[in-house]
Amino acid sequence: MSQRKYFGTDGIRGQVGQSPISADFILRLGRALGAVLARQRGRRVTVVIGKDTRVSGYMFESALEAGLVAAGADVRLLGPMPTPAVAFLTRSLRADAGIVISASHNPHYDNGIKFFSAQGEKLSDELEAAIEAEVDAPFETVSSETLGKATRVNDAVARYAEFCKATVPQEFSLRGMKLVLDCAHGATYQVAPKVFSELGAEVHSIGAEPDGLNINLGVGSTHPEALAKAVVERGADLGIAFDGDGDRVRLVDRDGTVTDGDDMIYVLARNWSARGLLRGPVVGTLMSNYGIQRALREMGIALIRANVGDRFVLQQLKEHGGILGGETSGHILCLDRFTTGDGIVAALAVLEALVHSGETFGQARAGLTKLPQTMLNVRIEGAARQVLETGTVRNALAEVETQLEGRGRVVLRASGTEPLVRVTIEAADADEVNELATRLAEAVKSAARAIA
Repeated sequence: MSQRKYFGTDGIRGQVGQSPISADFILRLGRALGAVLARQRGRRVTVVIGKDTRVSGYMFESALEAGLVAAGADVRLLGPMPTPAVAFLTRSLRADAGIVISASHNPHYDNGIKFFSAQGEKLSDELEAAIEAEVDAPFETVSSETLGKATRVNDAVARYAEFCKATVPQEFSLRGMKLVLDCAHGATYQVAPKVFSELGAEVHSIGAEPDGLNINLGVGSTHPEALAKAVVERGADLGIAFDGDGDRVRLVDRDGTVTDGDDMIYVLARNWSARGLLRGPVVGTLMSNYGIQRALREMGIALIRANVGDRFVLQQLKEHGGILGGETSGHILCLDRFTTGDGIVAALAVLEALVHSGETFGQARAGLTKLPQTMLNVRIEGAARQVLETGTVRNALAEVETQLEGRGRVVLRASGTEPLVRVTIEAADADEVNELATRLAEAVKSAARAIA
């Protein structure tokens, strides 16, 4: 991955209008995908395109469509749909690949391109490398009689909603349960209320009025404060917050307590283990709280830590025969139900576990005690990884690690999706955690200024 020119840990992402997230590049990217797939398959190919609710999605949808058609590929347009829905529909429609136009939890002025294989999984490193090579090749258009065609899939929402409901037992019902959904003014705004209400819940929605610019703005899984307030005011049993493209989810308990992916993984692991449904180890990441590792160990369940990024979690699950994993951010993979992280499916899995056990979410997660954790994001204009290699940062990191040796954890890494260095510290003393995180973040800022 480190040798890639355009692809990061989760597709290609950046600020709209700045390379590579510009209309001309996305046009070439669409042609590149179509050309590479056609060569590999030796036939005409079909690609589905979905997007979130960013205003720039119109521009990039058109650019991708034109590029793919120029390469002789047929296009199926889904409109605004969650990222996991595109993965599902790529498989359901028997397409050769799927594309999502989204920057996930980022603000509206960012956007990105994610790809799925015909199996609804992330592309292989080899295929991503082939696409990168083709992007920089001369733009060639196939002959007129072999140009692709584009059609719109009008029942995409209904198809995906039925899939989500099929991930829980036929007899499963949410009747009598009051839920508040926060759709982040993003891609779940149509389908999430439909799924949960059709399963019998009384549903109240916030963040469900996208205007192209308000995606993730003060709402969603990255800003759960509005949901916490709504849950308490409505007397709801649970709040469910999605991010802009619907692959992440966070839950808010009935008392307004905001939880994260670690809580969901713990509840699912505990319930599935008791029912004999859990297979293999649970996979977390470098960011998973030590508390969940300790709690799972007490139940005889191993936790394996992968690098940050759902593709790395997926790799570890496949390698070790696991079915449950995810990130603290709320990107949860339930491989007994689907091939990729899905916010709606993960929330349904937790609700199904709660209905089966007869517990509230608070009761189900009561056995998880987390260590205090502080994460600070330092914005770096330039090469974030270069900053991490400086003597200033290395020395500061060594000092913090020495101070916490045997008592806590330090994770210092460059984000794979944003120009940020993430400083995370975990230990029993919250004041010490905050002080050390601030000290390390200041060292990163100092090193960045020196390089600039």
